[in-house]
Amino acid sequence: MKDLTQGPIPGHVLRMAAPIAIGMLFQMLYVLIDLYFVARIGDAAVAGVSAAGNVQFIIMALTQILGVGTMALIAQAAGRKDKDDANLVFNQSLLLALICAAVTLAGGYGLADAYVRTLGADAATVAAGLDYLHWFLPGMALQFAMISMGSALRGTGIAKPTMLVQMFTVVLNALLAPILIAGWLTGKPFGVAGAGMASSLAIAAGVAMMAWYFLRLEHYVAFDARLFRPQFPAWKRILGIGLPPGGEIALMFVYMGVMYWLIRHFGASAQAGFGIGSRVMQAIFLPAMAIAFATAPVAGQNVGAGLGERVRETFRAAALIGAAIMFALTLFCQWKPQLLFTPFTQEQAVIDVATEFLGIVSWNFVASGLIFSCSGMFQALGNTLPGLASGASRLVTFVVPAVWLSQQPWFQLHHLWWLSVATLALQALLSYVLLQREFNRRLPLLKPRTAPAAETVAP
Repeated sequence: MKDLTQGPIPGHVLRMAAPIAIGMLFQMLYVLIDLYFVARIGDAAVAGVSAAGNVQFIIMALTQILGVGTMALIAQAAGRKDKDDANLVFNQSLLLALICAAVTLAGGYGLADAYVRTLGADAATVAAGLDYLHWFLPGMALQFAMISMGSALRGTGIAKPTMLVQMFTVVLNALLAPILIAGWLTGKPFGVAGAGMASSLAIAAGVAMMAWYFLRLEHYVAFDARLFRPQFPAWKRILGIGLPPGGEIALMFVYMGVMYWLIRHFGASAQAGFGIGSRVMQAIFLPAMAIAFATAPVAGQNVGAGLGERVRETFRAAALIGAAIMFALTLFCQWKPQLLFTPFTQEQAVIDVATEFLGIVSWNFVASGLIFSCSGMFQALGNTLPGLASGASRLVTFVVPAVWLSQQPWFQLHHLWWLSVATLALQALLSYVLLQREFNRRLPLLKPRTAPAAETVAP
């Protein structure tokens, strides 16, 4: 365990964020590697994989429920120096991960056909999407265990092991992707199905490595068969904190689904361009997301220790660092965004859609960074409902006008992109106001729980 209740706050945030950012970057490379090789098959394959890959937002929502609840409760327990409670939360989190994996497999295979047919622009897109999704579902199911273990480590202030495992799995995926997609070495190409196979095999290897780490090296939280029985009060605590952030990701699934549905009449090239553009944008968001992910355990341990002023300082540091990073990325995207897309496709129509998309939506990067920072603070405080309310507000301000716009004879794709920018700015303002209200309500009640202790660093 690493004690984050002492020492410079910006240093803790940056130290935690660096390995988190690297790990998230490698995690994003799963999608980009698959996209790179799938793009060689054609626009329909790209559109199909992008539409089917949107299911990942549902998995992200469920893993967010588990991960946020686990991380926040373990961080607060670490701040209180309550090792027993941290271990209880960890083992109950793993039990929930097994249940979620089973539900993912059952629901995924049962609903995949109806989902992909709803979003696909044509028969070829639907076929590609189904091939990819059927083979990627096992990997999606295994992500719950990966998130549970990684979140437990993050709550104790440790991020490097998770980063190293993610790096390994991405390298493995990069090796398997051309073999399974294009048939390199074997001469037996599986096409888009191979992309799903490569990701699932790599994730399985990652779960095995994380399990080995906890069995051999981790000492603060550990597997304990005595705690591996359903304890519903612990489930209630985990879900109470995790459900609202999971709802935020679920709303993102709806948002992306609406986007694909609204632009389907523009054809597979438009869906492929939006798919590539949105994936690249997610990669660009990684630094700000890493700052937010680091903010939550740093602030969470200080909440547990009753150090209110350090909680405020954590938000100030995270917001300023995130804003600076996202402003620099905005300038880059205004310069030559097309440079980010040429590795994935040579189709000019696809590149044009992706370039216009990123050139416009990059104006909301700074606002996105603020939203991420606020979300991390809500998690640390143990009340994530304001973050869900903020996300839901955008669903209302975006979806209703977007549907109306799509019915107008002059409707063009860039109308959706500009609407997205405006509504996200409103969401950022609402998130900030709600966070300040939460600070005013919660922080005056915090009282220091323990005397300062020497900082401990995991070997």
